[in-house]
Amino acid sequence: MLALRCPVQNSPSRNKARLSAGASKCKISTRVISCNALKPETPVSKAPESLLRPGADSNNPTRVRFEKIIRDAQNYICKAIEDVDGTKFREDVWTREGGGGGISRVLQEGNVWEKAGVNVSVVHGEMPVDAYRAATNALKSGSLDPKAKVPFFAAGISSVMHPRNPHCPTMHFNYRYFETETAHGLPGQWWFGGGTDLTPIYVVEDDVRHFHGTLKTVCDRHDPRFYPRFKAWCDDYFTIRHRNEMRGLGGIFFDDLNDRDPQRIMDFSEECLKNVAPAYTPIIRKHMNDQFTQKEKEWQQVRRGRYVEFNLVYDRGTTFGLKTGGRTESILVSMPLTAEWRYDYNPAPGSPEAEFLDAASKPRDWA
Repeated sequence: MLALRCPVQNSPSRNKARLSAGASKCKISTRVISCNALKPETPVSKAPESLLRPGADSNNPTRVRFEKIIRDAQNYICKAIEDVDGTKFREDVWTREGGGGGISRVLQEGNVWEKAGVNVSVVHGEMPVDAYRAATNALKSGSLDPKAKVPFFAAGISSVMHPRNPHCPTMHFNYRYFETETAHGLPGQWWFGGGTDLTPIYVVEDDVRHFHGTLKTVCDRHDPRFYPRFKAWCDDYFTIRHRNEMRGLGGIFFDDLNDRDPQRIMDFSEECLKNVAPAYTPIIRKHMNDQFTQKEKEWQQVRRGRYVEFNLVYDRGTTFGLKTGGRTESILVSMPLTAEWRYDYNPAPGSPEAEFLDAASKPRDWA
């Protein structure tokens, strides 16, 4: 689970959910970035005050503010989870030569969560100029050296939390900023992405409505178009194509967002992060002591298998991290401790498990 995700070229289904303004300007695929490995990380004992490069990043107000947003969010979200679980997160910190690095916090084998991770990353690198042009629809005329490189900067926070109790849902969030610098006569580009989504294994309407309702309230305060568009985008993005079903019951998801002042988008991202715990922890407190059967635990294991399938086959953040030489332990924090793949497993018609599959196969309105 790297805290960054690079968008890919549009697909017809994804186009329906994208914002009409600015959504198609900047699409750097994982294939584009993958040809440039990040510099190796160096473990350090204490998190530096900033992971930004002095001068190159610290003079950029957008980069400075976004790093503060995600560093603060890592602190208050981890504190909210520790208050419920009673277990502390382990912290690993690393830096990279020339600047950048990350902070991984992991709670493993806790009282409530089997595994929970909250990662922050700040990275920079270079991409080939021809790849930049292809990905951003920039003009292909000119005689630039095909070996020329375009510098990029990316920062983000990402989390996945897998509870023990089958009646407690898994939750994921990711908020990120990506920027290319002006180079070789090519203009700089920037955009934001993010989202928060819920993956229960049973349909408890009050819980899902609370989660979606919290996100909708945040969205409506910034743009009434956000929730319906980002909800549909989330349903589409988190679809396991080879299963024809969604990973969970959705939330919000957006990418390539650069259609307004970056400060306004950061305001939105920051409020989304501040509402992660209010959207999620009441559901956990409600169900963390629920009784469950062996059959329900088996169903949880099967659904965790679906979670793994999505992350390893489709998730762009995972692919981006593994292909660019990111920190493997941090990237794979998203994996549950245990999962199962039972051959030809089909829930009985009319069962609670079958009801969940229906909801995951036919997106519903929750708010």
